[in-house]
Amino acid sequence: MTDAPAARITLHPHAHRVRVVIDGTLLADTTRAIELRERGYPPRQYLPRDDVRMDLLTPSETVTHCPFKGDASYFSFGEHKDVAWSYQQPIGGMETLAEKLAFYDDEVE
Repeated sequence: MTDAPAARITLHPHAHRVRVVIDGTLLADTTRAIELRERGYPPRQYLPRDDVRMDLLTPSETVTHCPFKGDASYFSFGEHKDVAWSYQQPIGGMETLAEKLAFYDDEVE
């Protein structure tokens, strides 16, 4: 039996400004991030799309599935493949993640 999402994932308002820069290009700047804490993983900040330069990101063909959050769609920036992901229709209990993006720490400055 798997854990319920609430047992392994918590969501918290992120109190600090989050800026995402790749190759000197500012891709996101927000004070409205939601921090997702999932047992066994580092904390991740999910940023509202309104605060992300979506015009600079390209949807990729990559899709992954998380039993606790749902199906994730990925985005690339130039030659940087799959730098961000989004749960467009997250599973029940994770609706707060809808219309938000998270970026891989090792891809951003």
